[in-house]
Amino acid sequence: MGTKIKVKSKSKGKVDQRLIKALAHPLREDILAILNERVASPNELAKGLGEGLSQVSYHVKVLKDCECLELVKTEPRRGAVEHYYRATARAFLSDRDWERLPDAARAGLSVGLLQGIVDDAMAALRAGTFEARGDRHLSWTPLIVDEEGWQDLVALLAETLEGVLDIQAKSAGRLAETDEGISAAVTIMGYEAFPDDSKKRAKT
Repeated sequence: MGTKIKVKSKSKGKVDQRLIKALAHPLREDILAILNERVASPNELAKGLGEGLSQVSYHVKVLKDCECLELVKTEPRRGAVEHYYRATARAFLSDRDWERLPDAARAGLSVGLLQGIVDDAMAALRAGTFEARGDRHLSWTPLIVDEEGWQDLVALLAETLEGVLDIQAKSAGRLAETDEGISAAVTIMGYEAFPDDSKKRAKT
């Protein structure tokens, strides 16, 4: 899974049910993605996501109850107190935790994530940002590999994700002194594809 949620499970034999609950709504995934990058309040999140404050506040509370968020600070705002949160860990669900999820839960999460990827890419296409850079990357590479090759692919994709996150962390340090950040998205997928006729012929 690409954009994942990392919440440490205290259970050794099965996934903490809080993991499933935290991932059970696409808006919570969006909230976690933002709070992995910066501290924000429900009010700021609502404005950035184009959602109602009450709805966002509810999902923030769910994530906090699931121990995915922590309160960082509070500030007075027009007679009220605004609460600022950050994610407790980078959004990631380990392969072991993912394997322990029920099949229905995995399928539902995958569908939600894929839909989010498509929606985000289409929004970028409509806005003209998808093709704004000539060096943007877009590829689809069907393969036929053996079991060892599959394991090598899994390891390479995990290493690539770590590299992406390292680049983001280093950029964050440099961006602390400038506002010239580039909003980017990286999608990584590696899955067992449904074999079509051409692939079947390649095996024979």
